[in-house]
Amino acid sequence: RFFIGDVRDHARLRRAFGGVDFVVHAAALKQVPATEYNPFEAVKTNILGAQNVVDAAIDCGVRRVVALISTDQPAQAPATGAGEAPQPLALYDAKVGSSQPLPLPAPIELAADVAAAEETKLTSITLTVKSRDTAEILFKRNGLSLGDLANIVRIPAAKPHLTLLKPGQILEVAQNDGEVVTLTKELDDFQLLRVVRDGDAFRAQTIEREVEIRQVGANATIDSSLFEAGKAAGISDQVIMNMAGIFQWDIDFILDVRAGDEFYVLYEELWRDGAKLRDGEIIAAEFVNRGEPFRAVRYIDGEGRSDYFTPDGRSVRKAFVRAPVSFTRVSSNFNPRRKHPILNKIRAHRGVDYAARSGEPVMAAGDGKVIFRGRKGGYGNTIILQHGGNITTLYAHLSKFAAKARNGRRVKQGQIIGYVGKTGLATAPHLHYEYRVSGVHRNPRTVKLPPADPVPAQYRNDFLVVSEPMWRQLDLYRRTRLAASST
Repeated sequence: RFFIGDVRDHARLRRAFGGVDFVVHAAALKQVPATEYNPFEAVKTNILGAQNVVDAAIDCGVRRVVALISTDQPAQAPATGAGEAPQPLALYDAKVGSSQPLPLPAPIELAADVAAAEETKLTSITLTVKSRDTAEILFKRNGLSLGDLANIVRIPAAKPHLTLLKPGQILEVAQNDGEVVTLTKELDDFQLLRVVRDGDAFRAQTIEREVEIRQVGANATIDSSLFEAGKAAGISDQVIMNMAGIFQWDIDFILDVRAGDEFYVLYEELWRDGAKLRDGEIIAAEFVNRGEPFRAVRYIDGEGRSDYFTPDGRSVRKAFVRAPVSFTRVSSNFNPRRKHPILNKIRAHRGVDYAARSGEPVMAAGDGKVIFRGRKGGYGNTIILQHGGNITTLYAHLSKFAAKARNGRRVKQGQIIGYVGKTGLATAPHLHYEYRVSGVHRNPRTVKLPPADPVPAQYRNDFLVVSEPMWRQLDLYRRTRLAASST
């Protein structure tokens, strides 16, 4: 498609063609080879507006501008015989109305937006969002037109990405005396928002960017800590944390990991233009804890849901997590004969105390319903959840409750229900966590947890087919590394 308008802005063309004042005669465009223009179709008017020529070329997929021309009196295009190459489009001096062809100027390369034709006059500004910044504050701070901002945020494709900004986000703006020519914002690794001036208005589009996904493997043996082992093997903390998240239902990575434990992991890396962007998802992993191997592979079902499963299709997830808080240490274990630190007498400790900083989020250990929320004697601020199978969990000494965790409300595993504190009979901030089956207390750290749902029956065959090469790849990598270490 192309834009039709009157000839009212020659400045852009003068800059593009080294100061010569030219406009386009639309009928002559038919003489431009298709290889140059890709091509324009069905030109039906006499004048193609000069101010929109560059925009029209971009929208038509043009990579080069060969010539722009107009006169009050159209010139006759040179005739071409059969098999002859198309004649070059002649240029005419619009100021004097001469009908004599002028030499063609050198072609100019077009960038992906109008800025390339105006780069000699544009200034690029990088706007970094700070705490409490809005788009209006950023524009005022950098002397940019608030009228342009108002026009831009009225565009549906741009509005949601500019009305709510987060600290650290970056906006790249090309401007001319405060007027916005282009605005670019990275939405994520795969998408880019680009806003381009179109006369007195703007147009916006979300551009899909090509990302190369590379598959890499790594392994390590633990000597002192999981993260130190990962660092020594060149594995990022993010990949280590993701792996720990996959196996957290079977392995307590704070208390259970021992020297000599080892792991193998296959994961994705995201690259663009030869530069690594970040680590991606874990494809498959194996962790050997005290000689017992645990394996998991990522599977995406037909409905787009992804999760990790064992080789036989069982979910690595359990219906409950072992520790519903990020903790530094277990300050008190499950112990029926413990001496209470405040009461100074033997009182059964029917849960586990996880020492954590005050305000640390406490999560629901499993899907359930809030059946108690409030003050409960020595427990202080307490929440009790009812789960399936006559299981209840209790969370005590909370500093405060999460707004959505109200009595009668349902919560999902991992949902924040409160925050660590030291209300009730507590000497320091910690979470007291209990797990009960039919009213009987069980040790949360050792009780056999009910499994989560396996791969749905309708996807089981697909899972087996898709996961098989992943297991083979993990096995091959494992054998290769073992062979290398033994030589």
